[in-house]
Amino acid sequence: MSFEKRLEKAIEKKEKEIEKEKQRITLLQSKLDSGKITRAEFNIKRKRIEEKIRALDSRMRVLQGGLTREKRHQEELVEKKQKEKEEKMKKKEKKNKRKEE
Repeated sequence: MSFEKRLEKAIEKKEKEIEKEKQRITLLQSKLDSGKITRAEFNIKRKRIEEKIRALDSRMRVLQGGLTREKRHQEELVEKKQKEKEEKMKKKEKKNKRKEE
């Protein structure tokens, strides 16, 4: 598994975790509406969950930045190899011209 694929998989995992936490907030909201918990309990638990969501979101953004950097690095390697091939071809052409003369 390449590094890029591992990063993409980790990003997807963080997105799923964020969705689960958002569902927990809606579950808390329904408990509040039904009267099972108080407004104060709801606010405390909601804030804790929102902090976790922010933390997961920031981790996900870091992973996305790493993925972007890795893709750019791969593109640079491809360009470098292409330039090296072109230089070799030019050298061969020059050699062939000198032999012909």
